[in-house]
Amino acid sequence: MLHLTSRCLVLLILLLSVMSYSLPVFSQTITQTVRGRIVDDDTRMPLPGANIVVVGHEKLGTSSDSDGYFRLEHVPVGRISLAMSFIGYESRIMQNILVTSGKETVLEVTLKESLLIMDAVEVRAGADKSEIANEMALTSARGFSVEETKRYAGSFNDPARMVSAYAGVDADVSGNNSIIVRGNSPKGIQWRLEGIDIPNPNHFADEGSTGGPINALNSQMLANSEFYTGAFAPEFGNALSGVFDMKLRKGNNEKREYSFSIGVLGTDVSAEGPFVKGGKASYLVNYRYSTLSILNSLGLVDFDGIPKYQDLSYKVFLPTKSLGTFSFFGLGGKSKIMEEEFAEENEDLLLQRGYYNANMGVTGITQYWPLSDKTYIQNSLTYSTNGSGYDGFKPDDTNVLRQVDDFSMDKRSIKAASSIVHKFNARHTVQGGFIFTQHSFDFYDDSYETESDSYVRSQDSDGKADQYQAYLSWKFRPLNDLSFVSGLHVQKVSLNDEISVEPRVSARWQFHPRQALTAGFGIHGKMESLPNYFAIIDVGNEGPTMPNTNLKISKARHFVAGYENKLSDNLFLKVEGYYQQLYDLPVENDPSSSYSLVNQVEGFTDRVLVNEGTGRNIGMEVTLERYFANDYYFLVSTSIFDSNYKALDGVERDTRFNSNFIGNVLVGKEFHLNSKKDKNKVIGINVKISSLGARRYTPINVDQSILENETVYFEDQAFSQKGDNVFVANLAVSYRIDNRKISQELKLDVQNVTNNDAKLNYYYNDNTGEVESSNQLPLLPVVSYTLHF
Repeated sequence: MLHLTSRCLVLLILLLSVMSYSLPVFSQTITQTVRGRIVDDDTRMPLPGANIVVVGHEKLGTSSDSDGYFRLEHVPVGRISLAMSFIGYESRIMQNILVTSGKETVLEVTLKESLLIMDAVEVRAGADKSEIANEMALTSARGFSVEETKRYAGSFNDPARMVSAYAGVDADVSGNNSIIVRGNSPKGIQWRLEGIDIPNPNHFADEGSTGGPINALNSQMLANSEFYTGAFAPEFGNALSGVFDMKLRKGNNEKREYSFSIGVLGTDVSAEGPFVKGGKASYLVNYRYSTLSILNSLGLVDFDGIPKYQDLSYKVFLPTKSLGTFSFFGLGGKSKIMEEEFAEENEDLLLQRGYYNANMGVTGITQYWPLSDKTYIQNSLTYSTNGSGYDGFKPDDTNVLRQVDDFSMDKRSIKAASSIVHKFNARHTVQGGFIFTQHSFDFYDDSYETESDSYVRSQDSDGKADQYQAYLSWKFRPLNDLSFVSGLHVQKVSLNDEISVEPRVSARWQFHPRQALTAGFGIHGKMESLPNYFAIIDVGNEGPTMPNTNLKISKARHFVAGYENKLSDNLFLKVEGYYQQLYDLPVENDPSSSYSLVNQVEGFTDRVLVNEGTGRNIGMEVTLERYFANDYYFLVSTSIFDSNYKALDGVERDTRFNSNFIGNVLVGKEFHLNSKKDKNKVIGINVKISSLGARRYTPINVDQSILENETVYFEDQAFSQKGDNVFVANLAVSYRIDNRKISQELKLDVQNVTNNDAKLNYYYNDNTGEVESSNQLPLLPVVSYTLHF
C-alpha cells in the first residue's frame, strides 16, 4: 500500500505540471453552448415555443423550435440554472448545471402538464431538484446526475458508490460495490440500463451477486438516472429491495468531442459526435483499461495481485421519419486477478495461488415509436452474458503446485420487452407492458480430495429457465397537487406453476407549496439466482439431486410513508418511514435449522430449501440536503432500522445486514481562483464522513473447522455476534481549468483518510488453521486526470 500511495503522489505532481501548461488563446471570456430538447413528461412529444432562460442572465434566453429543440450560445462556463416554461405546463428550474469549455452541455428536459388554466406563464423559483423523471414513481425514489457521481468524495466516479450517501443505503466498506438497502440482502437489487434489467455491471463479480470492486460503466457515459429503495412503481418487477435505473446519454449530434482520463483505477478514452454533419444521429463510445495493468506491462510497478480489467460501452442514437427513434447500446467488461497467500513465519513459503476471472456484457436495441401526440410504444431487445471462474492451486508434499479448485459459472440471457403509454389528458395516463426473459447457463465446480487422490465434481448443471412479466399502471391526478399511481405487476418463472400477482398503489399530496406527504404500498417479488435453483445437493440415501428447482419467488410487502419540506429555495428535508414484511423466503427444510437465503450474498446453496421463511424490516430515514448553490452544498442522511428473519426453527434472529444505524455527512465547497478572462480555475473540496453500525456474523466452531478443514459455524447462534462499528472519512480535492477550447480536471479522491481498521467478519483459514478477520478497506488514494476537448 505504501508503494501505491507514493506512486499516486508522483503521478499527482506530474499531472499538476501538465495542467500548468496551456495553449495560448485570445483574451476573452470563456463561454460554451447549452442546448437540448423539451418534451412532455408523459408522452415525450416535443413542446414547441417553450421559453428557456439562464437564471441571473435575462439576456441569455431562447425558445424551442417546432421539434422542441433549443440552443443557447455564449453561456459563461461554471454552474448555471435554467428556467423553462410553456403555456399549460408547470414551469421548471434545473439547478446546478455544470458548463465547461471542453464539451457542449446537452440536456433532455421534461415538463409536466398542469391541471390549472393559466393566462400567463409564471416560473416557480427554486423548483425541487429531488423530482425524478419517472412520473409513475411517487415514493422512495431519488434522481441523481452524473455531476454528483463525480463530485461526491469516495465515489471514484462510480454511481454504485455514490448512492451509499443516501438514507437507507448501507455501504460495503470492505471495498465491494454491494448495495444494501433497508437491511435487505444486496441480492435484492436490480440493475437496469436504458430501461431494461441487465446483469451485474461490476468487475470481479459472480453470477447471483450484485456487487464488485469496480463498476464497468464509466460515469462519462451516464445521463441523469434514478435510484429506488422501496414501494416501486408497477413497471418494476423482479426486485426485492432496490432498483438502480441507469440511463446512457446521447452523443453530441452537432460536433465531435473527445475525453481522455488517466487515474489509478483506469485509463479511458471516449468519443462522440454526429455521423453526418447536419444530421440528428449520433454516437458515443468509451473504452477503459486498468492503469495498474498498463504500468505492470511497462515494468513501472512490481507487486502481486495486479487487477487486470477492461470495459467498453457505447450508444448509437438513430432517429427515423416514420418509425420513431432507435438506440443501439452496449456494455461489456472483462476482469482477472492472481492472488497468492504466503506463510506468516516464512514469506517465501507459498500456501496457495488462485486465478479469478469474470466477464459481463449486454448489447441491445430500443425503439421509441410515437403513434400520436398522446400515445407511444417503447420496444427493446437485448442479449447479455455474464460469468466467473476460479482456478486454485496448492503445493503438494514435494512443493509442486497442484490444482485443487476449478470453478465456473456462465449465464446467457435473451430479453424482449414492449410497453405502451397513452395520455388521455392531464389527469389520466396509463402504461402497460410485458417482459420475456430466457436464461441459459452452465455451472460446474471441481475440487481435489486428498483422501481419494481424485477430483470430485460437486456441481455440474446446464439448462434453461424462462421468466414472464406483465404490468399495468394508471396515474390519476384529481387535483394539480394530488397524484395517485396504482397498478399491477405479474410475473412467473417456468420452473414451477406459481404466478406472482403484485398490486401496487402510491400517492403524493402537495398540501402546501413547499410541503408534501407521500405514501405507498406494494407487493414485490424476485426470482432467486439460478445457482440456487440448480444446486446439486447430496440428500442422504437419494444421492446427489437438484431439490430446489421448484422454488417459488421470494416476496415482500412494502409499506412507506413520507413527509417532504422545501425549507428554502435550496434546502430540502425529507423524512420517510417504512415497514417491509418478507415472506415465501427460501429456508432450509429442517425444523432445527436457522438457514435462510435472506442472508446470502452470492454462490450456490448447499441446503434443501422450502419457501416457508419470513422476515421483517422496519425503519426511519431522515435527509437534509442543501442543493449546490453559491458554490457549496451539504447532505446529511441518517437511518435507524431493524432487520430480522425466521427460518423453520421459529426463532426470530437478526439478519446478516442488520447494522441498525447509518449516518452520513457530505459537504463540498468550490473556490474560484483569480483568473484571466481566457481561463477559469476552480478548486473543489468535498468531504464525506460516515458512521455505520456493525455487520452481524455467526460464531465459528473452531474445533470442527479444524477437523473438516473448512469453516464450520455454530448455526444455532446464527448472526448473534457483531463486528466493529465502522467510521469512514473520505476526502476529494479537485482542480479544474477551463480554457477556451479544452477543460482539464485533476482530482485526488482518498478513501478512509484516517485508515480506520474495523473488523467486519471472521472466517476459518484452512491454510493457517486459524480464525482470521476480514477488515475495512484501508486508506486508498486515487488520483485521476481528465481532459475534455
